[in-house]
Amino acid sequence: MTSAISVDDVHFAYDDEPVLRGVSLSVEQGAFLGVLGPNGSGKTTLVRIMLGLERPDAGRVELFGQPAETFTDGTRLGYVSQHSTDADATMPVTVREVVTMGRYAHAGIDRLNDADHAAVDDALERVDITDIAGRRLSTLSGGQRQRAYIARALASEADLLALDEPTVGIDADSLARFYDLLGELNDEGITIVLVEHDIGVVTEHASTIACLDGELYAHCETSAFLESDALERAFSSVRVANAHRPVGGD
Repeated sequence: MTSAISVDDVHFAYDDEPVLRGVSLSVEQGAFLGVLGPNGSGKTTLVRIMLGLERPDAGRVELFGQPAETFTDGTRLGYVSQHSTDADATMPVTVREVVTMGRYAHAGIDRLNDADHAAVDDALERVDITDIAGRRLSTLSGGQRQRAYIARALASEADLLALDEPTVGIDADSLARFYDLLGELNDEGITIVLVEHDIGVVTEHASTIACLDGELYAHCETSAFLESDALERAFSSVRVANAHRPVGGD
């Protein structure tokens, strides 16, 4: 089976400041990958490169067997970025309108047919937000907005769902339901890539883990990761930096 994502010896820098150094990994179709590492470790950059949203300085990236830079079937990809809920919180659109956007790549804005509307209805039902479909996005909680974005990806018939710290600001009850939903989608065959700061949550739900801090310290099944020293090695630079900070420093 062709991998959903293949990353081969990727290097990336911002203004000559290295962010990723020789990262290689493969995400199989149907996998649930958790991406872990300290702040500034390159997690968000890696995900954006995986999706073809950033070009690496060196190395090769493929999406479903095609070079990421020429991959054109965006309907197969769903992405919820780190700050999307904040940026879109004041958009004057309803939940249904947001989810309907997922059909535009299939039919165009003005050519939606009954099948497209049925796909939107199905996506709303699958993430359990049919009852708030008519509400403005700006009136929703963080957890409800995240569900709307996932429904948009489902309406587009995405095969791969990437989420970058999607649970910031979500209450505990919504958090449990959110991860139940991700598990259900993964069980249905959707590939999931999750960046999350809560290590315990990630290792509880993800089947494989990628742990990095500029370089990749581990990419393996979760059970093997928990038995390794990868997490300690990835976060050791943070402890060293903190040990040299002056008392009372930021």
